[in-house]
Amino acid sequence: MEKIKLRNDFTTEDTWRIFRIMSEFVEGFEILSKLGKAASIFGSSRSKPGDKYYKLAEEIAYHLAKEGFAVITGGGPGIMEAGNKGAKRALGRSVGLNIQIPMEQKPNKYIDTLLDFHYFFVRKVMFVKYAKAFVIMPGGYGTLDEFFEAINLIQTERIQRFPVVLFGREYWQGLVKWLREKVLKEANISPHDLDIFRIADTPKEVVQIINKFYEPR
Repeated sequence: MEKIKLRNDFTTEDTWRIFRIMSEFVEGFEILSKLGKAASIFGSSRSKPGDKYYKLAEEIAYHLAKEGFAVITGGGPGIMEAGNKGAKRALGRSVGLNIQIPMEQKPNKYIDTLLDFHYFFVRKVMFVKYAKAFVIMPGGYGTLDEFFEAINLIQTERIQRFPVVLFGREYWQGLVKWLREKVLKEANISPHDLDIFRIADTPKEVVQIINKFYEPR
């Protein structure tokens, strides 16, 4: 009896989980495949509406939307909210990929298209698959995770190259210096790996970098 009980628990908790994962992939693919060209904006959920980078994220999203990009964010507060707000103000497409976490991240009010995810890895696939550019605003662990995953996938040629823009030289210069003077110096990356991403300090510069990347060659 004990063996049967354990097997039932395993089936309920693990084996059947695959169907939930599949459903999240299917829903994401069906909705986002109709999106057209899009840019993802990442950054701290702790940024407040009066903060400098909140305002700048809103402006970046506004200009991207004016250029015809749908704006994708993580769907929550802070920089994510600013991104959706800017897209909405420009009458562009505003998308939120919300994540279910213990502290409960509530979707912000500026989202037109909302998808809710239980699994981080499914959500990450959606960001990479349907965004033509990543804009990385100042943030914490989650923002760093999205940045490094993107440049790692590009470095290893698992995905086609696309623009990855770090916004705010003042905020990111310590990280870039460490990559150049420590990681590169010890030969853990190649010199051209530092060219995978760019740094920008103004919203218009972000748009210029992205548009230049996609200029007909």
